[in-house]
Amino acid sequence: MDADLEDSTVHLYSLANYTFGTKEAQYEKDTSVQLRFQRMKEEFQRSGMRRSVEAVLLVHEHNITHVLLLQLGTTFFKLPGGELKPDEQYTDGLKRILDNFMGEEEDATLDWQVDHLVAKWFRPNFEAAQYPYVPAHVTKVKEEKRLYIIQLPEKARFAVPKNYKLVAAPIFELYDNSSGYGPVIAALPQQLSRFNMSYVVT
Repeated sequence: MDADLEDSTVHLYSLANYTFGTKEAQYEKDTSVQLRFQRMKEEFQRSGMRRSVEAVLLVHEHNITHVLLLQLGTTFFKLPGGELKPDEQYTDGLKRILDNFMGEEEDATLDWQVDHLVAKWFRPNFEAAQYPYVPAHVTKVKEEKRLYIIQLPEKARFAVPKNYKLVAAPIFELYDNSSGYGPVIAALPQQLSRFNMSYVVT
């Protein structure tokens, strides 16, 4: 019976197995946080809750799990992801977003393997606060965000927009570090602890 309760295994390859290029810059739809929430409010009135999705890309280095993050400027970090189109499935949308954001321009389609749902986050209001649960007083969530582990291939080349930098952050640096990475990324060490991380050496 214990075998049935074993945590799932995720295979991690060395950071050295991946190469990183650049491509044309990609910019956010909104030029300010205020405009972002204004657009969210307008879309909510037209079509309801926003659905978004983000990718947890894992590698290993020095026998430590690292998470690939997008860095914008000197202090802002995010997971690769974005908004889903109406009626788009979460996994299909995530593959589309990853192709658009990290695929080579001449051959944008990569074999993204969406492996495990890691977490759900909910935005109860048109503001920054997000929670891993729906507060009791909230009847209409404004945004639901899902995080999925992507099982990376043994080797790959990624092309990142030139206004971003792709960085590998060790998991111990993220732990309890909301001030540096925000609550969603800072919660990843706890959420990933239920998985068996298999460090593959090639």
